[in-house]
Amino acid sequence: MRRTIWAAMLVGVLVSQARGEGVDERVARLESQVEVLQASGGGSAKPVTIGGYGELHYNNLSGEGGASDKDAIDFHRFVLFFGYEFNERVRLVSEVELEHSFSGGDAPGEVELEQAYVDFDLNESHTARAGLFLLPVGLINETHEPPRFYGVEGNPVETRILPTTWWEGGAGVHGRFGEGWNYGAYVHSGLKASSNSSYTVRSGRQKVAEADASEPAATVALGWSAPGVSVGGALVYQADVAQGAESGADSALLGEIHGELRHGPVALRALYAEWSLDGMGPESIGADRQQGWYVEPSYKPCEQLGFFARYSEWDNTAGDLGGASGKVQVDVGINCWPHEQVVLTVDYQWQDNDDGKDQNGLNLGMGYEF
Repeated sequence: MRRTIWAAMLVGVLVSQARGEGVDERVARLESQVEVLQASGGGSAKPVTIGGYGELHYNNLSGEGGASDKDAIDFHRFVLFFGYEFNERVRLVSEVELEHSFSGGDAPGEVELEQAYVDFDLNESHTARAGLFLLPVGLINETHEPPRFYGVEGNPVETRILPTTWWEGGAGVHGRFGEGWNYGAYVHSGLKASSNSSYTVRSGRQKVAEADASEPAATVALGWSAPGVSVGGALVYQADVAQGAESGADSALLGEIHGELRHGPVALRALYAEWSLDGMGPESIGADRQQGWYVEPSYKPCEQLGFFARYSEWDNTAGDLGGASGKVQVDVGINCWPHEQVVLTVDYQWQDNDDGKDQNGLNLGMGYEF
């Protein structure tokens, strides 16, 4: 996905172009720079890795029951990846993201640091990690580049319940063992949910921006894969989901399980996730149970074309008290890959929500990764 380049070579190309040098002169200059890098690295140049992804969306949705219409085009994300390999066992991974094209003032966008961690290989199978990283929950939280999933927007269950994209700061270990097993275990910063936002888990993300660390959290993930099948799940626990800021809130526990089956051109993805929030605050409005699930069959007759359908249900107020507001969304669409790293997507969505606030309509998208 991401290509290893030499930073000095890139600078050399720009300099030589500015000087108007010919091809032979440029090649000689670049070869000289590589030799210098190799000499300074004790015989092996240290690679800098760059990459990125982005996505442009067009949404034309009709609102019903008080839901607003939407007719907008948005460059949703522009992400740059930078990595550095200190040696064979220690490496840096980082991502910087610009959302909604521009930020600052009253602009709709944000500049975010989505990843910035260092991996330390303990041996061939186990690696320690420290820094800011994506949590190993769900199907797309760690791998959400547009060519890797169906549809223009991320599915609403992983967006509203898990809540993707979700990163925290902390440390832990990940790796593999046995035949096809993999795991991850981390201690990290946690959510800070509030009664002001009805204790919805997505609103509690602190994004490691001077995050309140009064009550850290822990995540354990386990998965198994073999040709044509992969299954996995995760548990996330936090002793106080409001970081001690509200007496009505207490502990929180997320459990999720997911799987994917593939047989020739046919595939099936499915996921179930549920939060349990303790305390009279969440319970009084039904937010003590927040759950959702989806199933997504797809058919890919060739490498360049895929068809999919998705059925999703989710509810952020599914508890015993308070009024439940269950939401249902059906999506059908087509992905087209003119290149394996570039995708064009069209889909249509229908909603049938308990509160009557539905948005139905067309979504178009373009995405890439490198």
